Amino acid sequence: MSKKNNINGVVYSTDPSFEYDYEVTPEAVTLGAGHQDLRIQLDKKQRNGKAVTLITGFKGTVNDLETLGKKLKTKCGAGGAAKNGEIIVQGDFRDKILDYLKSEGYGVKKSGG
Repeated sequence: MSKKNNINGVVYSTDPSFEYDYEVTPEAVTLGAGHQDLRIQLDKKQRNGKAVTLITGFKGTVNDLETLGKKLKTKCGAGGAAKNGEIIVQGDFRDKILDYLKSEGYGVKKSGG
C-alpha cells in the first residue's frame, strides 16, 4: 500500500463521524538580515570541476530565499539556483557577494579554503 493513502496510520474507517487529524506545519518565519548567519564558500564537488559560490545558513521562507538568490545572481551577472536552504551562484563571486550581503546588513562569513 502506498504511503499517500495512509494518513497517521489510518487506512480506512467505517465510523461515519470519524475525521482525519491533519497536521498543519507552520510556515517558517524569515529572520531579519542582522539575525541571519550566512556562510559563503567555493564549491567544486560533483560539478565537473566548475566552481560555484555556495551560500548556506539562510533561515526563512522559500520565497525569501529565492528573492535573495535572484538579487545575488543579478548582482553577479551569473546564473544559479536557490533551493534546499542554499543559494548557488555559478562562478567564483565570494568577495562580491560578501561585500553586498554586508552592505545589506546580513551576518556573513567566508568558510572553507
